[in-house]
Amino acid sequence: MRPGVRLGIDVGTARIGVARSDLHGMLATPVETVPRGAGDVARIRELVGEIDAFEIIVGLPLALSGRETASTGDARQFAGRLSAACAVPVRLVDERLSTVSAAAALRASGRNAKNSRSVVDQVAAVIILQHALDFERSADSAPGAVVDPDEGF
Repeated sequence: MRPGVRLGIDVGTARIGVARSDLHGMLATPVETVPRGAGDVARIRELVGEIDAFEIIVGLPLALSGRETASTGDARQFAGRLSAACAVPVRLVDERLSTVSAAAALRASGRNAKNSRSVVDQVAAVIILQHALDFERSADSAPGAVVDPDEGF
């Protein structure tokens, strides 16, 4: 397991959920929800510096069949923008059903959807990052694929 803090990102159309790992890559915890739009990449770049992250993990929303969707293209484009703006590698990892799992977990804890909109994005980011950490620990290799900042997303 590579040591160091990672930042996990759940890209949505209105909000971006952000999570972080501990230094040892064992546990993901929520950080904040960043509004999507002007300044979103700059805020994530600030968070990378604040927590001294060595890598960003971005969830790649695929259809259950594994095919790409409009959301997949949006996440790829956002990951490309992050890769170009941040001085750390950005990795795309499969995030099928992370938002659904996050909403279900919040419902199970007694929170309703209306009061949980911004929190659900953070919980989805935690789920994405935790899956990436668990994969790396079990496979002894980095998760997902590195985004090339020059690929022109």
